[in-house]
Amino acid sequence: MRSTRRFLTTWQNMPSSRFWMMSLRHLVVVSSLCSLIFGYSERDRVHDLMSRYPLIDGHNDLALQLRKLHDNRLSQIDLHNVSKVATDITRLQAGHVQAQMFAVYVMCGAQEKDAVRLTLEQIDVVRRMCTEYQDFELVTSAPELKNSELRRKIACLISIEGGHSIDSSLPALRMFYQLGVRSMALTHTCNTPWAESSSKLYNVYQRQKDSLTRFGKAVVEEMNRLGMIVDLSHTSWGTASAVLKHSKAPVIFSHSSSYAICDHGRNVPDKLLHELKKNRGLIMVNLHSNFISCRDEANISHVADHFDHIKRVIGAESIGIGADFEGAVSFPQGLEDVSKYPALIQELLQRNWTEDELADVLRRNFLRVFEEVERVRDQLSVNRPSEIQIPVAEAQNPCRMVLRPPNLRELPSDQSSSSRAHQSPEALLILATVLLLSSLFMIE
Repeated sequence: MRSTRRFLTTWQNMPSSRFWMMSLRHLVVVSSLCSLIFGYSERDRVHDLMSRYPLIDGHNDLALQLRKLHDNRLSQIDLHNVSKVATDITRLQAGHVQAQMFAVYVMCGAQEKDAVRLTLEQIDVVRRMCTEYQDFELVTSAPELKNSELRRKIACLISIEGGHSIDSSLPALRMFYQLGVRSMALTHTCNTPWAESSSKLYNVYQRQKDSLTRFGKAVVEEMNRLGMIVDLSHTSWGTASAVLKHSKAPVIFSHSSSYAICDHGRNVPDKLLHELKKNRGLIMVNLHSNFISCRDEANISHVADHFDHIKRVIGAESIGIGADFEGAVSFPQGLEDVSKYPALIQELLQRNWTEDELADVLRRNFLRVFEEVERVRDQLSVNRPSEIQIPVAEAQNPCRMVLRPPNLRELPSDQSSSSRAHQSPEALLILATVLLLSSLFMIE
């Protein structure tokens, strides 16, 4: 009784700040004891959360590595365990990755050459790996994506990384959609004739104050009509802003981070984040060290800083994860491959992110965007396929054939004379004489 009175007297006389500090310490101790008694650690909490809300990752370049390392010969490897890469089936499962947007990327040097063929070959290898392995499942719609989770499959979504892959052709864009492509980044490290890149690596298709041309707007409109997600990673800020104003459907930055935290040109400034919020779109945070810390080295805390900042600016409902494994060369310590995603979620939990917010980041935000893109598609279903063509002068592609009969006067002299020879009666007479003599010799 006396001890109880003494405790009450001490509590009443104690300053409020000190009381709350002591209470907080007691709570921490109690929480730790509960974890020990019941065996439920933070790691268990992460596992439980990611089991209920497995990750949809917005960007992975495994197809690029399959070409570089194995020349797309899937028969030579087992995708359950692949060396020299950060992605295989075993590690995807360990990382609770339920759906992966696989990038189809061809280098910008192919823009005026064979970009379309190379893109088709990369689509082929993604379709093959996602249909030949039972752990994968190729999906092309939001309902299919949801159903793949119920079947415990790793869903494969195909995304083209770079608008140069369509060779400024809306029919080519539509054919890629028919092959299963459900997202396209408008540019990569080079401008297209109709959209501007964030990179200055290639000095091609330079324009002044025209970051999204009339044909570029037509590309966005046709992607809206098809139900293909517009991806703004790699575009210039001017192009991104123009698209955000023009698109009827939500868009994504499939693998970009916060410019306010790391001032790299591939990252997204707060002004664009606010425009993205109005668009109901999504920024999927890139884990590449150079985009995270602006250095070759980074850690999980640096990554979490990007999540915290974007959350403060536009809210957790606009954030996803697009790690960029296989496309970048350096990743933060503790996030070296696709099996390590739980470490990031644990860091965010420790920073007081709620499980509901993390469920959004892990998958619900992407599902919402995909569903809204398809809703816009359904609203535009009465529209006929666009027949807008890019002007020849705007395309500036020397490899493009203009479909008209050849003008013999414009042919090189050797070709011109050859053509005339084939058409002259003298040439035909000589040919007939040679054939006749040959037949006589054969008879003898």
